[in-house]
Amino acid sequence: MSKNSKPLHVAIVGTRGYPYVYGGYETFVKEMGERLVQRGIEVTVYCHAPLFEDRPRQVNGINLVYVPCVETKSLSQLTNSLLSMIHVCFSRADVVFVVNSANGPFGLLTKIFGKPSAINVDGLEWLRPKWKGLGARYYLFASRLATKLYDQLITDSDEMEKIYLEKFNAPSKMIAYGANPNMSSDSSLIEKWGLQKESYFLIVGRLIPDNNADLIVDGFVKSNSRRKLVIVGDVPYHDRFAQKMKSIPDKRLVFTGYVRDQEQLAALYHNCYAYFHGHEYGGTNPAMLKALGFGCAILAMDTRFNQEMLQKGKYGWYFEKEADAVVDIIGKAEQSPGEMEYLRTHSRDGLTEKYNWDAVTDEYETLFKTLCKRKIKENLVEINY
Repeated sequence: MSKNSKPLHVAIVGTRGYPYVYGGYETFVKEMGERLVQRGIEVTVYCHAPLFEDRPRQVNGINLVYVPCVETKSLSQLTNSLLSMIHVCFSRADVVFVVNSANGPFGLLTKIFGKPSAINVDGLEWLRPKWKGLGARYYLFASRLATKLYDQLITDSDEMEKIYLEKFNAPSKMIAYGANPNMSSDSSLIEKWGLQKESYFLIVGRLIPDNNADLIVDGFVKSNSRRKLVIVGDVPYHDRFAQKMKSIPDKRLVFTGYVRDQEQLAALYHNCYAYFHGHEYGGTNPAMLKALGFGCAILAMDTRFNQEMLQKGKYGWYFEKEADAVVDIIGKAEQSPGEMEYLRTHSRDGLTEKYNWDAVTDEYETLFKTLCKRKIKENLVEINY
């Protein structure tokens, strides 16, 4: 880049913000955003104002804009994204990158204002149990609009790419999420919960129906395992589904709530006997990538996405969506310590180049620059015409 040239400016809309690492999207923004800044690209992240007591204008070179929202489960993201999109259309951003298919309709704004745009649509939101009735219909409508209103549609797995082509006849660019392999941790940190190395199975994720923690808990309670089942995660609101699980009278169940200390979380991953993955409706799942990166033996629900991530059983075992199948796979795992150790030893090999953060950032950087060049050419054609 010459001294006189203006750096590319990318605005990111649709996450809770930075550096608020709460879920997959926020981790994604942190990993990709910081790398883009290191490459000389200007990055602005739009944040949910209510989540931030301190509101610096910049952190680690990333510009931050704090936008209000209606603080309810259904409306917080939509209202924040709408206001953010209005703001970004009047900003000096060269490219607008949006996450979450719920924001599909807002692509109309970037189209009207001539801002190059891309959207990462994530999973099959219209099928998730938490969005019933009107919510499911909205997500299907929004996902369809996302395929039409943005300049580039992005899916995060090969299987999700196929689904968008099959259902919406919409081609997309597949760019997965990345992972950071982690080789060691402080095993003493799990003593806080009365745990020892390989004395427990592990679940990590929000306590929502989509992730099938209730099914895994049900199967575990029915099993004869002498190990514990540690459930890491919660929901940030009072919820009957989560409360019902927490009230099950079984001393083998350990509900940790959110574990925000990354060293503690690493220790929980590293030292589990096996990691249960019940996520059903997403593409490339960040929790699964963490489990691979931390060297876990993985027991995953048999879905097309989990088949892709574990390379058809090369890096994990599968169970069907029923409690008895969970009972069976627990028994099989406990009778196969050698095979569990093999999976733990080789799981990091599953983090191919496809799941490398630097490679993922390369793909996005190329995409953002291509969108800008395409827009410049379109403008030149219009002028000449």
